[in-house]
Amino acid sequence: MSSQKPPSSAGNNLDPWYANYAERTAGLAASEVRALFAVASRPEVVSLAGGMPAVSALPQELVIESMNRVMREQGSVALQYGSGQGVPALREQILDVMAMEGIKASADDVVVTTGSQHALELVTKLFIDPGDVVLAEGPSYVTAMVIFRSFQAETHHVAMDAHGMIPESLRENIARLKALGKKIKFLYTIPSFQNPAGVTLSWERRLEVLQIAKENGILVLEDNPYGLLHFDAPPPPALRSVEQEGVIYLGTFSKTLAPGFRVGWALAPHAIREKLILANEAAVLSPSSFSQLIISEYLDTIDWRAQVDRFRGVYRERKEAMIGALTEYLPNLEWTDPNGGFYVWLTLPAYLDSKQMLPRAVKELVAYTPGTAFYADGGGRNNIRLSFCYPTPEAIRVGIRRLQNVINGELDLLETFSATGPLDTVRDRNFSAPPPNLD
Repeated sequence: MSSQKPPSSAGNNLDPWYANYAERTAGLAASEVRALFAVASRPEVVSLAGGMPAVSALPQELVIESMNRVMREQGSVALQYGSGQGVPALREQILDVMAMEGIKASADDVVVTTGSQHALELVTKLFIDPGDVVLAEGPSYVTAMVIFRSFQAETHHVAMDAHGMIPESLRENIARLKALGKKIKFLYTIPSFQNPAGVTLSWERRLEVLQIAKENGILVLEDNPYGLLHFDAPPPPALRSVEQEGVIYLGTFSKTLAPGFRVGWALAPHAIREKLILANEAAVLSPSSFSQLIISEYLDTIDWRAQVDRFRGVYRERKEAMIGALTEYLPNLEWTDPNGGFYVWLTLPAYLDSKQMLPRAVKELVAYTPGTAFYADGGGRNNIRLSFCYPTPEAIRVGIRRLQNVINGELDLLETFSATGPLDTVRDRNFSAPPPNLD
């Protein structure tokens, strides 16, 4: 790609500073998820798009009591600058949270950040030079790819199936990229209830993935926002529980408490931790003392494990409502059936394009996220991410029924302009789905 920039007077660009921006800003673009929020926030639209937690399931009085105690007893500290590493008491409590994933660690190696996405941005800033490679599951978290692209990294996808990342695909990708002379900086993975696919990396594969990474000198970046939100059996222990020096673990309170506090963390090997603290201070000086102390007070005085269990019940009910509605209204399509987290990954017939269908969906008052948002290479056109975390079970059923109307309308349109071909076989609306992406 040429490094030449057009002069500020070129074309019809109305930004007088267009020619002055750094080259890396070319990677900054609104994600398809973000672009949906304006539409999805309309009350008449059933949004199955964004991954917003059900904060209504959190009793507000619990948070209010924590806030009041913090202001009464630690107000001068809460409203002041703090440490670039985070409040020591909260870092100790984070160890208890991670222990539920099998992790044993020292509070000295925990760095509190402004949400786990901030930690992801800091790690990327520390490791990525233009042209470096990040390996990530295909599909992968949309905003992670926005971050990687903003630092001019190449994202290459590792195939998944119903048991998570396929180790052989990881080996093949590493060998191919090394043969091309590419520099692989880290492997980014969401091993438990993955976003967007909802699948979980099996224990055997976790061990194999770690071994492959170790053999090839590749750092693993383990993002785990959903690990505690299981419906039946918990997922296997975290990758970080097995490997300490080769894994950076990212956690957050956004899914198990509330995203508005914007508090996450990174658990990193000692040398990386030191650089993370410096990067954190350079970016925000210090994470919010106010938010950290409220969460610390909450963890200290409330039965937070019981509250996490309450969230599990809410999300289990909503997941079951979505699977039930898909079974009723779209029985011949394929989808994942997660045992936790927020998402179902739907596979359409190969000749349908979920991104092109989106305007019709908005007209039908239902929103979803097209599968293309989760691939760096344009894949996922016949996939849809459906989020069950925010709508009520009743709204989910309405949304899936409207989605059925969208797909029917798209098939009608395609059949109108296709005299022959595979569409002739699906006039009964059974959809005759192709092999699913994740099965």
